[in-house]
Amino acid sequence: MLGDCGNCFGLCCVALPFAASADFAVNKNAGKPCTNLQSDFRCGIHTRLRKSGFRGCTVYDCFGAGQKVSQVTFGGRDWRQAPETAQQMFDVFPVVRQLHELLWYLSEALTLPAARPVHKDLRRALDETERLTLLDAGPLADVDVAAHRQQVNTLLLRTSELARAGSGGKRKDRRGADLMGARLKKADLRGANLRGAYLIAADLTGADLRGADLIGADLRDADLSGADLTGSLFLTQPQVNAAKGDAATKLPPALTRPSHWTGKGAGAK
Repeated sequence: MLGDCGNCFGLCCVALPFAASADFAVNKNAGKPCTNLQSDFRCGIHTRLRKSGFRGCTVYDCFGAGQKVSQVTFGGRDWRQAPETAQQMFDVFPVVRQLHELLWYLSEALTLPAARPVHKDLRRALDETERLTLLDAGPLADVDVAAHRQQVNTLLLRTSELARAGSGGKRKDRRGADLMGARLKKADLRGANLRGAYLIAADLTGADLRGADLIGADLRDADLSGADLTGSLFLTQPQVNAAKGDAATKLPPALTRPSHWTGKGAGAK
């Protein structure tokens, strides 16, 4: 369910705003095409985004929402050829992006044997979330994503508890903790609850994060060099892309080692 830019109308490059910062070289308003977006909806500086000051683009993923909105919701009609659809398309895209992120979490939860007691409820939530993504544009824009996310989160919390129960370690509860810049080198974080934790620029080199719940954790510039994240729960590609790592970092099989990480082995799991 990761983004397929070849089947998208550059929605993240148009619908979303960004501000000049360490992540973006310029300001851009929502609904305004990025100046780097080409006529074929591809990025003109894709191979040099970081060097050009657009690091934020390299850590973003729509979880497949772009192609869903482009090819399904709007049936392959792009906002340039049908400008009357543009605003509605841009309004719908963030909604579908959130729903597709939930699909990612629910799909992962269903792969966990320990979560078998809630598999039935997880499948029901998965089906309902997929149903919402297939609504027509009008009803889709009105979906109460926050309410739906809360319902799904209750299931994901239970899934996390079941999965982490057998992970070993001390299963520390650091949910929402401020761990910015924390020195956690070689820390035993097996089975830890790190949901929503602020781990910006934290030193996690060599840390053992097997079985840790990382849903919503902010890993921007966190150093994961040599860390073991195999079996970690709800870790996403955008989180990995935002962190630092190397060839010794161990990732879950569904995730790809970012090309900007240091050391050899880019693309390895």
